[in-house]
Amino acid sequence: MFQRMAIKNFRVLRELNVDDLGAINLFTGQNNVGKTTLLEAVFLLSGAGHPEVAVNVNVLRGLVEGGSVPPAALLWKELFAGLDIGNAITLAGTHRSFGELLLEVKPGPPREVASIAPTNGDDGPPSATTNLLDERSLSFSFSRNAEHIAHGGIRLSGQGLEVSRPRVDVPFPASILSRGGTAQEDAARLGKLRREKRGDLLLDALRIVEPRLKSIEENSASGTPMIWGDVGLPELVPLPVMGEGMTRIARIVLAISSSPNGVVLVDEIENGLHHSVLQQVWRVVASAARQFRTQVFATTHSFECAAAAHQALEGATLRLHRLEIVDNESRCVTYGDDAIAGAMAHGLDVR
Repeated sequence: MFQRMAIKNFRVLRELNVDDLGAINLFTGQNNVGKTTLLEAVFLLSGAGHPEVAVNVNVLRGLVEGGSVPPAALLWKELFAGLDIGNAITLAGTHRSFGELLLEVKPGPPREVASIAPTNGDDGPPSATTNLLDERSLSFSFSRNAEHIAHGGIRLSGQGLEVSRPRVDVPFPASILSRGGTAQEDAARLGKLRREKRGDLLLDALRIVEPRLKSIEENSASGTPMIWGDVGLPELVPLPVMGEGMTRIARIVLAISSSPNGVVLVDEIENGLHHSVLQQVWRVVASAARQFRTQVFATTHSFECAAAAHQALEGATLRLHRLEIVDNESRCVTYGDDAIAGAMAHGLDVR
C-alpha cells in the first residue's frame, strides 16, 4: 500500500506531494487541478518502467485511439508539464511492502542535427551539428530503495512503435478505470472470480441497484462474452442493458478482485450511480478492498459522494484529499476522520 506520493513535471502537476495515504483515498477539487493526473501518476509508477503504460494513459484520455500510431507530440509530449520535454517527469512513492519507488521519464538520448551555413561562393563557416532532445523516443528508469532496477524505452519509427521492455515484473497489479472497459473483459474477470468461488461478491454488489437479480453468469451465446443476469424474466438479460450504474459497480468490484495486493484507480467514481445508493456502494468497495488487500484511489466532483464515503466508512479506512492550486502551485490538503466530519458540516466544496 502506498503511504505517500511525490509528483514532478507530470501534466498539470509541476510539483505535488501527497502524504498520509490510506486504504481508501478520495480526491476532490476543482476542474484541472490534477485529480485524474494523480491517478495516472500512480498507474505509471506501478508499471515499474514498462513503457506501454505511458501510451495507455493517453488512450484513456482519448488522445490516442487504441491500436493507432499518432505523431510523437500526441504520444507523450502531453505527458510533460508545460509541454516542456526538457524537464524529466519524476514519480516517487513510499510503499509499505516495497519501500521507496522512483520512476523517471524523459526523452531519449540527444540526437545530432546538422545545420549548414548558407554560402555565397566564399569560404564560409563549416557545417555544424547541434544536439537536440529526441522527441521521437522516451526512456523509463525505475528504482527501488535507491537501487536502479530496470530501464525501458519506446520509440516512434517509420515502422510504428518500437518498445524496449524492462526485464522486471511489475511489483503489484494496478487497474485504472476511466472511459474504457469492455464487456469481454468484464466476463473474463467474473470467470476468474467464480473459479475462486467468490462470485457472490459481485452478485451482492449488483443487488444494490437491482434487488430482483437472482444470479449472474458469463456467457458468449450472443457471439461476444459478456455478463448476463437473471432478473426473473423468461430469458437472461445482458448486464449493459440493465443500466450504466450496474456496469459501473461491476467494473469497480471486478477491478479490485483482479488487483490483489495492488491498487485500483477510479476516475469520477460516482458516474452512473444515484446518490441514494452511494453509501452502499462505498461499503461494497471497502469490503472488496479488504478481501483482496487492494488500495483504492478515486476522484469525485460530487459532495454527495464524499459525504456518503464518510458516512459509510469509519475510522482509518478513508482519507479525503482536496487538490488545490494556490499561487500557481499545486498542493494537497488531507482530511482524517474528524476533519472530514467538520468539512462535511461546513459544506466542503468538491467541485
